[in-house]
Amino acid sequence: MTVTRSILITGAGAGIGRATARAFLAAGWEVTLLGRKPEALRETAGDQPARIVACDVGDPNQVAAAFAGLSRLDVLFNNAGISAPAAPIDEIPVDTWLEVSRTNITGMFLCARAAFGLMRRQSPQGGRIINNGSISAHVPRPGSTPYTMSKHAVTGLTRTLGLDGRAFNIACAQIDIGNALTDMAARFTKGVPQADGQIRVEPVMDVDHVARMVLHMASLPLEVNTPFVTIMARDMPYIGRG
Repeated sequence: MTVTRSILITGAGAGIGRATARAFLAAGWEVTLLGRKPEALRETAGDQPARIVACDVGDPNQVAAAFAGLSRLDVLFNNAGISAPAAPIDEIPVDTWLEVSRTNITGMFLCARAAFGLMRRQSPQGGRIINNGSISAHVPRPGSTPYTMSKHAVTGLTRTLGLDGRAFNIACAQIDIGNALTDMAARFTKGVPQADGQIRVEPVMDVDHVARMVLHMASLPLEVNTPFVTIMARDMPYIGRG
């Protein structure tokens, strides 16, 4: 008998989260869509059966309630994240930093913590956590202090959970994405600042490539892991950035 596997996707109301959710729904997974806007989550699901959970990942009580409703979880795609307008650090309002870190760091921590606890205690034990990192987890864009700091923190989370999860049959991976064409990345097609001070258009890729990669990572047996995967538009200036 084929057992349906389950995944919870944060930030599932748009962009990478939406594309990934639709890929898992099409593949027959049991999918929980988590995000701040229920109407956007329902749009993601379309006519496919999915569990819709309105949740702010930066709120500990809301995250705890969201995961308490799950009897089992095979995979968490820890995807929710926000960016901020580019500026030198002394021109970035402290409130902007607090907002970015609340979602990109605290939110990642809270969801990973809840998933880890569930996977550790469920039977059979184990599962997989896939964190959405970024090319910025390796090298920054100009004026991106809050976002870059937050994505470096995600790498620390991935490495630690990858180590701590071994005792509980929990694998942890990170996907670092470069220039997937979403609403957030649309500006790349119009020109963005480069390390040398120029403004240039950057290549982008279809977001569905990311969704298929996450599906592949999630489908691996638990004795196999892809600790860090980079997927990017081939000609984006990542290798030469800086």
